Amino acid sequence: MDDKALQSLSTALRIFKVMALWCGVMSLLLWFVNVPTHYWIGKSYHHYFVWVALVHGFTYPIYVLAAFNYSLKSNRSFKSTILFILAGTLPVASFLAERKAVNEFNALKAAR
Repeated sequence: MDDKALQSLSTALRIFKVMALWCGVMSLLLWFVNVPTHYWIGKSYHHYFVWVALVHGFTYPIYVLAAFNYSLKSNRSFKSTILFILAGTLPVASFLAERKAVNEFNALKAAR
């Protein structure tokens, strides 16, 4: 991999990292704050947390684009690309996908 491709991959990884962490935090808030207040605690408190679902729904497509961009630049398989994209739907999976991407990038950089 030449320097230009490595720099492009580094940029894609940086964007993916930010979006994976953001999407993970928003997913945690959605699953463990928004949903419980809506169904279990009571609708009287739910209006304080409606923004969580809106922000997560707005930023998830950006995460999908970032994951797809990183997957294309790192020559991932179709299955791996789909798994990276779906990682944004589970609370902890996007954190794991981000760590995996960083470790693979560091291994690739060290192998150069």
